[in-house]
Amino acid sequence: MQLSVIIVNYNVKYFLEQALHTVRKACKYIDAEIFVVDNHSVDGSCEMVQKLFPEVILIQNSENYGFSKANNQAVSLATGKYILLLNPDTVVEEDCFNKVIQFMEETPDAGAVGVKMIDGSGKFLPESKRGLPTPEVAFYKIFGLAALFPKSKRFGKYHLGYLDQDEIHEVEVLAGAFMMIRKDILSEVGLLDEDYFMYGEDIDLSYCIQKAGYKNYYFPKTTIIHYKGESTKKTSVNFVFTFYKAMVIFAGKHYSKKHARNFSFLIHFAIYIRAIAAISARFFSRIFSPAIDFIFVFLTLSLVTNFWSTQKYQVPEAFPSGVVAYNSLVYSILWISGLAIAGAYNKRKTFLSVAKGIAIGTLAIAVYYAFIGEQYRFSRAIILLGSLAAVLDAYLLRVILHFLHYKRWSFTMSRDLRTVIVGNRSEVERVQDLLIKSKSRSEYLGYVSLDINKDDDHYLGDVKELVGIVQLFGVEEVIFCSKDLTASRIIEWMGKIEAKDILFKIVPEESLFIIGSNNKNTPGDFYTIEINLKLSKAFEQQKKRVFDIALSIIMLVLSPALLVFVKRPLNLFSNIFNVLIGEKTWVSYANADNIKLLPIIKKGVVSPLDAQPSKNYHPVTIQKLNFLYAKDYSIEKDLLIVLKAIRQVGN
Repeated sequence: MQLSVIIVNYNVKYFLEQALHTVRKACKYIDAEIFVVDNHSVDGSCEMVQKLFPEVILIQNSENYGFSKANNQAVSLATGKYILLLNPDTVVEEDCFNKVIQFMEETPDAGAVGVKMIDGSGKFLPESKRGLPTPEVAFYKIFGLAALFPKSKRFGKYHLGYLDQDEIHEVEVLAGAFMMIRKDILSEVGLLDEDYFMYGEDIDLSYCIQKAGYKNYYFPKTTIIHYKGESTKKTSVNFVFTFYKAMVIFAGKHYSKKHARNFSFLIHFAIYIRAIAAISARFFSRIFSPAIDFIFVFLTLSLVTNFWSTQKYQVPEAFPSGVVAYNSLVYSILWISGLAIAGAYNKRKTFLSVAKGIAIGTLAIAVYYAFIGEQYRFSRAIILLGSLAAVLDAYLLRVILHFLHYKRWSFTMSRDLRTVIVGNRSEVERVQDLLIKSKSRSEYLGYVSLDINKDDDHYLGDVKELVGIVQLFGVEEVIFCSKDLTASRIIEWMGKIEAKDILFKIVPEESLFIIGSNNKNTPGDFYTIEINLKLSKAFEQQKKRVFDIALSIIMLVLSPALLVFVKRPLNLFSNIFNVLIGEKTWVSYANADNIKLLPIIKKGVVSPLDAQPSKNYHPVTIQKLNFLYAKDYSIEKDLLIVLKAIRQVGN
């Protein structure tokens, strides 16, 4: 066996499927075996591999063993002369494996080889080649000198920015996203160190290969797409702790006690600095929009108060300044809270969500107004005028921010990307249908084809004209059909198209999804008709949690009456407690085979099936019931299910 490809997967079914399609093509003329080690995914990854890639050797773990241990499981079974560690969120060129194997055959001192990696937007990933994280190198990276002077031979050693990214180089560290190693060298230096759960194991293995007298090479004569680049992790607190913990393990293993102690101190200091920075960045990103809303609404309410005072009482300050300030503060907070509840801070905000949010806030203000003392009350006209002004404020602010971010005016606040599809007509029509069914926000301009088709109104030109077409039409999203185009050509075009912030996506052949990466700060995204489910959205799950808590409190208050109706009444209190602490939810899926394909929620007290007059339904019917529950989820639906299944809430 010439090559053993090993992919460790954890809940990235769509990326894995695309990767396996490209690996299958790259192995076409190679005596190769492919392993997928699944770390207990719940997204249907294993079922997909078994159905679409029967030739793949699938190892299914009952828990998440981490990257190192999962790879070692496959390495111990592999029979190839070369072992390739490959991430599931990658796309490889058709001749990638041939080129790397040929280089290793011609370079006897090559212990391991890595390749040039680009992210989903076509930009070079600097982690394609790295230096060893010595205390000095780590210091320069941690304190930002590496970022300030990336091409410096002194400060830029972490990513070796001074080395030409298009030339072959001997390097110290290769990325585990693509690392081809001689099998006999792994037998000599040992497998991946299982002390590393995730991150750091590639650094450790690279160093062990060097210590054994072999060399690691950066080989840029072939390129892969790696959707989850290093930039995707910067603001993750979990990444900070996991990555730097791996550095401490590395130092303790390979450095002297003195150096390891100093390195450990430096790393722990960096952990706190980076963790504080990550938490702060996340905090400020979340409060930015509510804070701006609050400032504008608060100031506008003051203007409205002065306006009404002048109109009603002929003086601008008819109300005491303290009362004005206090009520403006309370009203503004309630309106902002209403906006949050209505989803006006979600990614896909609309005018309706803004209006609904202010309406919720106004209702809360009306309740507050009814209970406060007479001396603290505003005129009710100010509440009405203030609510109208708040709607206008919040709406116009979103329109302006939309323009500043996307450089396009849109009074619907939609982000319809000017999209071009690259492929032949039959596949293009299939992709158009995918875009419609997945409800993607794409403004389809036309397609660029390998075949000239001037009679078609949607035909924009030949693929040779792609770069010019992108510039001419101001294209923002390019979707490539991999059925008609090789991965090599797709990667080549991604490099040629230099338009700023262009989005690239790829459609694997015969798949129901379109994969890409919308910006360097996201790990990748996709359009798919399979996941257009309301319950997959964080906001809907937050609402579900609020409903669970509220209903638990109501049931606790009404428990004396409920005990008369509920079967197994003693279990009612146990269920109320478990829902309150988050161990259960009041409504979840009925037991069926498709649960693992749906958004993850807690185990339920009752299910949509319990609300039906009969429980004897065909398994396919129950699966459909679960799908519809996730697709059309609402608090009202949960309440209706609980009311219909009230006798079962003690189960």
